[in-house]
Amino acid sequence: MLSSFFELRLGDCLAGMQALAPESVDVVVTSPPYNLGIRYARFDDTASREDYLAWSLRWAAEIRRVLKPHGSFFLNVGAAPANPLLPHQLALRFSELFVLQNTFHWIKSITVETKGGEPISAGHFKPLNSPRYVTDCHEYVFHFTQTGDVPLDRLAIGVPYADKSNIARWGHTGGRDRRCRGNAWFVPYQTIKSREKDRPHPATFPVELASLCLRLHGVGEGSFVMDPFNGIGHAALAAAECGVGRFLGFDIDAGYLREAQTRLAAKGIEAACPTPLPAVEGTAVRASQRGRPRKQAGAGAKKAAPPAEPPGP
Repeated sequence: MLSSFFELRLGDCLAGMQALAPESVDVVVTSPPYNLGIRYARFDDTASREDYLAWSLRWAAEIRRVLKPHGSFFLNVGAAPANPLLPHQLALRFSELFVLQNTFHWIKSITVETKGGEPISAGHFKPLNSPRYVTDCHEYVFHFTQTGDVPLDRLAIGVPYADKSNIARWGHTGGRDRRCRGNAWFVPYQTIKSREKDRPHPATFPVELASLCLRLHGVGEGSFVMDPFNGIGHAALAAAECGVGRFLGFDIDAGYLREAQTRLAAKGIEAACPTPLPAVEGTAVRASQRGRPRKQAGAGAKKAAPPAEPPGP
């Protein structure tokens, strides 16, 4: 095993972050529950909008407290065609704490036409059969900072010029065949054979998406990266790939953390877990999903306010 400072903590991210020193984290990459009413095994993702936003502001305030002055907070959040305002409402609420420095569009599937007019499709999407809405093929990644002027390593995730004459035409290239990738990131999901085995979580982001965020900010052995909604550890895997020296992930689901440990171990990273992970029945995806504990169905059942933390991606 490679020596590492990767740690996975079972518990509420609000309480966990409160135990961290102020201005200690370099980068946060996370994706919280989207509050879109997805039916999960043990959790309810249907808080009222105001309850959800108020709860989100509480954990975002802790991120603000622990983030270094020149740190970056990358927030992945999606929407549903019938509920399109959520990402924007969340970004507006978080503007009370941060400056929105960049907005990235995670493109999951796209169709482009060649110069000859041939359509070429790439990526994966969930088909939507609706007379009102088109299929949703993207999500947002909001890049928040404290000041709005945090330097980024744009060429660390740069791409080659399609027209090589631009290398000499633009003085800022320095003769290098590398340009800024821009804010539209095509990152398709990997093709899998078994959802339960290969992606035991209903709402993960690809490791590559988190890796783009980390490389854009610039990380290394001296960096401390955190994911408050760790899930099965895709941000942790990205941190390992990017050579991050310290990673901390929180989740309330022992099954997800156990899966994250297994995936990190396959990459030679031994992730510590201070609290022994209790045994859980069944697979992680069936034992718990992200959201709030579900109530028994009943007429007139009242929705409960969100708990401190649902499981992460």
